[in-house]
Formats: sequence, structure tokens, C-alpha cells
Amino acid sequence: MENATQTAGVSKGALWTGRIISGVIVLFLVFDGVTKVMKESHVLTAAAHLGYTAASMVPIGATLLVCTLLYVIPRTSILGAILLTAYLGGAVATHVRVGDPMFERCFAITFGVLVWGGLYLRDKSVRALIPLRSQ
Repeated sequence: MENATQTAGVSKGALWTGRIISGVIVLFLVFDGVTKVMKESHVLTAAAHLGYTAASMVPIGATLLVCTLLYVIPRTSILGAILLTAYLGGAVATHVRVGDPMFERCFAITFGVLVWGGLYLRDKSVRALIPLRSQ
């Protein structure tokens, strides 16, 4: 039997806000993944600073693109969000390892929050998993 949280629909405003947040995040992640796969010079310079080789950029970019694709597909969006969380956690760990400023770490954390925030606003099953309480 479903409880009220599971059967409650997503409001039109929340749905569109979630879609917009998710859309902006997806655009950025696709751009990031494509520039890694294409081995764009700025990406290779940043990768070298972080201790990654040019050869590692294609698999890293491909991984990001696959995770993002899973996030975009409604049936696999939760799996995609979990995988993107893992990917972004690796980014945070890398920035901590090389001693980058707090902004670099917070940038990846903010993207993780936005990945889940967009999904939370547009998917009632995520709301059922993570109920926000007024008290």
C-alpha cells in the first residue's frame, strides 16, 4: 500500500524548476565530458595540474558522459545521480589531494547538490526516499 508521500504528485512549478536545474547541470556536464574526450588544450593543462595524464582524459570524459546520459533518462535517473555523485566525489578528493583552494572543492559539491536537487524537484520517488519534514 502506498503512503501519502508516494502518491503525492509533483507540482507544475517544482517540476519545471527541477527540469531547469537539471538541464543546466546536464549542459555543463556534457560540455565538460566532451572537452575531456576531445582533449581540449585547457582541459589537458588543468588535468596535468591535478596529476592526470592526457591519455586518462578520454576514459574520464567518457565516464562522465555515460553517467550524465543515465541521469537524463527518466528510468535510470536515480542511478545516474548516484554515479554522478561518485564522479563528483572523486573530483573533490582530487582537489583536496593537490591542495586546491576551497572554491574548487565547493564547486564539485555544489554540482552534486544541484544534481540531486533537480531530481528531487521533478521525481516523486526521490521525494519519498528523502522526505523533508517541517519540524
